[in-house]
Amino acid sequence: MAKYEKISYERDGNIAIIAFDDDKTLNACGVDTAIELLHAFEVAAKEARCTILTGKGRGFCSGANLGGMGSGPSIAHPESMPDAGKALDAFYNPLVTAIREHPHPVITAVNGAAAGVGCAIGLMGDLVIAGKSAYFLQAFRRIGLVPDGGSSYLLAKTIGRVRAMEMALLGEKLPAETALQWGLVNRVVDDAKLMETAKEFAMKLATGPTVALSLARQCIWDACDDDFGTALHNERVAQRDAGRTEDFREGVTAFLQKRPAEFKGK
Repeated sequence: MAKYEKISYERDGNIAIIAFDDDKTLNACGVDTAIELLHAFEVAAKEARCTILTGKGRGFCSGANLGGMGSGPSIAHPESMPDAGKALDAFYNPLVTAIREHPHPVITAVNGAAAGVGCAIGLMGDLVIAGKSAYFLQAFRRIGLVPDGGSSYLLAKTIGRVRAMEMALLGEKLPAETALQWGLVNRVVDDAKLMETAKEFAMKLATGPTVALSLARQCIWDACDDDFGTALHNERVAQRDAGRTEDFREGVTAFLQKRPAEFKGK
């Protein structure tokens, strides 16, 4: 098992649980944290059937660690022109891309602050569960930068241009209940029930037809960009692949025998 300093990783059966674990920075996501997260998702991809991403302690993720790694000198010559986008190319964009391309469903369980790039990471879940203490904050305007980590895409696609503009341009906290009303999250629960709820969802996914669920999430992510004809084609190809699995045969057999299906993830 890999050792991490900024995050934690554990298995609960076929569920991988990855957590920001640096409470002294309110779980800031510095370059070092992004590197650890990327590796943890690689591990989860190989040994789990559903992944939960959450934050330990007081919040989910307070954004990039402005006082730590990832400032200019760590990835560029000190005398080079400043380029705040370098860290995105090298670390953060690969991370959110890995989450999007994960081979099985990802659930984000958001507690407390999900700010800056932490907001983007929190919204990358296929299912987003928020505790009542959660809030989403596009904090970039406060430091003279622009939304990153895929925020502009995720917000515009999820809640529309007008509300995305409001979050980015005003930089105000969006409470969990408002996020639910806007369609930004799937559920809002008591903080004490957050991980319990996330695990209930994860268990349903981890015991489901893994290939079919993977293909379904891929089709929906792709549909955010594709036209209708392309979406139909993607569904057709995915249906072919899903129909060749043992889980499909088990699902049909169980249906005909009027019993619960026992999916093996194959």
